[in-house]
Amino acid sequence: MEIKSNQTLDCKGLACPMPIVKTKKAMDQLEAGQVIEVQATDKGSLADIQGWAKNTGHQYLGSLEEGNVLKHYLRKSSSIEIREEKNHPHVESAEELQRKLAAGEKATVLDVREPAEYAFDRIPGALSIPLGELESRMHELNRDDPIHVICRTGNRSDLACRILAEKGFKNVKNVEDGMSGWTGPTEKNHKNM
Repeated sequence: MEIKSNQTLDCKGLACPMPIVKTKKAMDQLEAGQVIEVQATDKGSLADIQGWAKNTGHQYLGSLEEGNVLKHYLRKSSSIEIREEKNHPHVESAEELQRKLAAGEKATVLDVREPAEYAFDRIPGALSIPLGELESRMHELNRDDPIHVICRTGNRSDLACRILAEKGFKNVKNVEDGMSGWTGPTEKNHKNM
């Protein structure tokens, strides 16, 4: 069965946050009820698109995989269904997190990037829970611990912070410049390749 869409958006080859940035812009041009097909090759785009839709009130219809291309389908909601996107209010820089860890402060670093991103470059001791698995794996986190959430650029981690805050986690901070702002020590999963 072919899925009809009113617009096709090509985000192939783009990494987070670009598929979401482009989807937001394209969504603004659509009429309520119209459907957009977002084509992406970034595996993380699935969780990003689902989270963004949930956050804004637009309807995530589903995704299809064709080869290495993910096709995400979204329906534009009417203005009464749309929620204003809110950013998580508690943020810190990668530099601030680095100072806390260097000082030996008790902190859980939660890395919500995809497993491949985590494998190649991560903060030592960071816990890997990709954004798409967060709701099903929340039990792995202690609600009372300070949790510092990081991704590549601060977008997925912002979404993760909002999900955790909604579920009653009180001490959650988004590392808003993400791993792209991290200059401290990192570790890798692989030996010389």
